[in-house]
This record gives sequence, C-alpha cells and structure tokens, in this order.
Amino acid sequence: MSEAEQRWASVDDLLIRSLVDEDDALRQARADSKAAGLPSIEVTANQGALLSLFVRMVGGRRVLELGTLGGYSTIWLARGVGPTGRVVTLELEPKHAQVAQANLNRAGFGDNVEIILGPAADSLDGLVAAGTEPFDLVFLDADKQNNARYLRAALDLTHPGSVIIVDNVVRGGALATVEGDSDDRVRSTRDLLSLVHDEPRLTATAIQTVGAKGWDGFLLALVS
Repeated sequence: MSEAEQRWASVDDLLIRSLVDEDDALRQARADSKAAGLPSIEVTANQGALLSLFVRMVGGRRVLELGTLGGYSTIWLARGVGPTGRVVTLELEPKHAQVAQANLNRAGFGDNVEIILGPAADSLDGLVAAGTEPFDLVFLDADKQNNARYLRAALDLTHPGSVIIVDNVVRGGALATVEGDSDDRVRSTRDLLSLVHDEPRLTATAIQTVGAKGWDGFLLALVS
C-alpha cells in the first residue's frame, strides 16, 4: 500500500469512528463473510451509511440491489427503508446468498429482504415480466460488464423521482486510460456513461472517491 493509500484509509477510519454507527450486526456480517471465504469487496462502513442516507433522503420504501455478496450493504439499505420497507437483492452465487441470509437474519431483516438467486439479467427480466411494483432506489454493484443492460432494466423498474446508483465506475483511474481499453469492465463503464448521457429520463453525475477501498467512484442518476 502506498503512502497516499495509507492516508486515504486513515481518513476513512477517522470518519467512520467519528460519524458512522457500525454496530455489532454489521461488524459480524463483515467478519462472517470473510470467514466463509467471500471476497472482501463489500462497501466500507461510511459508504454503507451513505447508501442508507440516500434511501432515507428519497423517502424510499422499496430498494433493489444487484450484488448481495454477504449482505453487508443490504443491511444498510434495509435500515434505510425502515421496518415497513422492502429490499430485493439479486445474487448469482448460492454460497454468497446463504451467508447473506444468515447475516440478514441476525441483523433482524430476514423478513424485510428478499434474495433472488441467479443471473441478475434473468432475475431483472423476471421482475419486469411480473409487473413488479417500482423501486424508489436501485443500487447496481454486480458484474460490471453488464451494467448497461442492468441500467436499461432498472429504468423499467423505477418511477419518476427514483434514484439509481452505480458503484465502481472509476476503477483506480482506469476509466480514463488507454490501458483501460483492454478491460471489459472499463469499456462497459464507458458504454454506461454514454447510455446515461443519451437517456432523456436520467439526470446524472459521477463522483471520484478515495479511501480504504482505494481510488474509485460512483454514478448517481435521478429518474424523471
């Protein structure tokens, strides 16, 4: 880890200690995910708190998440919708879903969250075909190669005033490098940016971030 990366992580640590209530349920979810061998790619505590705040700021009662992993971000989203809200989260890997369900149960959200297992594109098609009630916020954090497809489906599953958040759009600056031309994830993100720019129903921006997860960023879009 470089000196700059160490400072980014130190600032994250200070911000989390100062402002974020990462309680035992969240810490245990992270620990159990690691113990089960899941990749340590979940959002940080301050990023999770930001997701929860976004949900609350739009008055969200229904949230769709793509990429459950161990359920860490899902817990934050469930806290955002409150006890009468609903989170639907899509996960490809059965092991991840099993760990996430246990973490959600322990956190008290086993009845508020539905985990749909399978390829996200197929699950999204199923939600659209079923005429699912629109979601107030969508968080895209699954395989980046399909983000453009996921965004199109998200537009069919939201309403004017909904918010769509796409994670990991900067990828250490690769988004703006020639080297990124050979990375499917980077090319997909560029396609996503073009799609968002040309979509009249979306007003959006993207923000670079640094912290314990390194150099990355997210896209934030409002549906109209």
